[in-house]
Amino acid sequence: MIKALALTAALCAGLAGGLARAQEPAAPQSWQALSSDQQQLLHRYQDTWSALPAERQQALARGSQRWLGMSEDERGQARQRFGQWRTMPPEQRQQLRERWHRFKSLPPEQQARVRESFKRFQQLPPDRRMELRKRWKQMTPEQRRRRLNR
Repeated sequence: MIKALALTAALCAGLAGGLARAQEPAAPQSWQALSSDQQQLLHRYQDTWSALPAERQQALARGSQRWLGMSEDERGQARQRFGQWRTMPPEQRQQLRERWHRFKSLPPEQQARVRESFKRFQQLPPDRRMELRKRWKQMTPEQRRRRLNR
């Protein structure tokens, strides 16, 4: 199970960013509490900020903070992932959200193993990754279950 979740976890993390970051309710974030850089980045929300739900305010604040901490290359990659997310069919988005929630429900040690598996997968040559994906798609559900439970 851990190996299969690795790819999903990384994809969801990249695409959805802080989609499922905190399970606890978010405290309201005032517009003035944002840094000037965050305010500039989120300027289109200034007039309606106080009307946004607290969770949305927190998500925007966290997202803007992450964005400001990214290099130009990372921002380019993020733009690409966001573009992919927007073009996904709703069913596929929902599947990714569910997988992300499943990943976030794992104990921290398992999450770390999933991340490590994904890093190792990403370091493989592209042809080897393609081969592994092809083999995975050809497996029956039972074969996948057995493989995941190793």
